[in-house]
Amino acid sequence: MAAMAKADAADLLARTPIFGGLDEASRQAIAQELRDSSYEPGQNIFSRGDAGTDMHIMLKGRVRLSVLTSDGRELSFAHVEPPSIFGELAVFDGRPRSADATAVTRVETLMLSKGGFSRLLASRPSVAEAAIKFLSGRLRDADAQLEAIALHPIEARLARFFLASARQKDPELKTPKVTFPLPISQSELALLVGASRPKVNAALGLLEANGAIERRGQLVVCTIETLTAIGGKDDKAG
Repeated sequence: MAAMAKADAADLLARTPIFGGLDEASRQAIAQELRDSSYEPGQNIFSRGDAGTDMHIMLKGRVRLSVLTSDGRELSFAHVEPPSIFGELAVFDGRPRSADATAVTRVETLMLSKGGFSRLLASRPSVAEAAIKFLSGRLRDADAQLEAIALHPIEARLARFFLASARQKDPELKTPKVTFPLPISQSELALLVGASRPKVNAALGLLEANGAIERRGQLVVCTIETLTAIGGKDDKAG
């Protein structure tokens, strides 16, 4: 792993949703198993049905996770940014990839192989516990996303999307306004919230008119209280 020292990799692992709760020795052991990879914008990282040989830990960039519907339309269900992890399901269960992963911007990741993960499970039970907690969180997030698409209008879905993005910068949403970059097109945003581009454009205008967001080029300024009122209570009980 030439691009990042092992100690730096262990520090990065401390910020990930799956390995962050592990002790320093466990993170150092995981760091020994990692290797670098990089991808250019638009490059396919893996495809649905591929063998799942590695999970990826994001260092830089943005990755789109998507599937093709039976009529050939692309459904984008998530974007991944640092320090998130993707491609873990096929490594955990040994089954083929469940989605396509495409680099939206230039992407750099650290890869953990299925063999490396298996060695860690055998030697460090705490890694297995961390994986179970991580997958439970994934299921809760999937439930919330399905609920949003099924039950909420587009402006509420967008409000929830912006609130989730704001939490990546300010987890507790303690500040009244949060500003962050949104380097994706309206078409990409439409895929994420399950709507057409014209409807997303209209809903963005509505959010802006209500003072929930302000667009400044690729920056979005979010007014948390207004977005919360539009998005409704984000209940993840269960």
